[in-house]
Amino acid sequence: QVQLVESGGGLVQPGGSLRLSCAASGSIFSINAMGWYRQAPGKQRELVSYITSGGSTNYANSVKGRFTISMDNAKNTVHLQMNSLKPEDTAVYYCNAAARRYYSDLERIYWGQGTQVIVSS
Repeated sequence: QVQLVESGGGLVQPGGSLRLSCAASGSIFSINAMGWYRQAPGKQRELVSYITSGGSTNYANSVKGRFTISMDNAKNTVHLQMNSLKPEDTAVYYCNAAARRYYSDLERIYWGQGTQVIVSS
């Protein structure tokens, strides 16, 4: 099994910064991509950003220019640097990974438990 553990959430004032991290562990043969989603109260979960093992990135329009995703392939870790935070960024942030546990395994999506981000004065 593959486990994902997020860290770095918390309370921050508008305009502030936070850095989220997510470490994947367990039986991992390869990780093709890792990403971040978020879910605000009463809303559906939405994609924030993802990054492939080759370094290609994608961002939601709402976070472009403010958030930066990076991945440490050797450590199976992904980070999300969040700057210029706004109250509308308040949500539970979930990490996911597209991974294979062994050579012939199918690629599966694994999810972390989530970390709360609150942007408020």
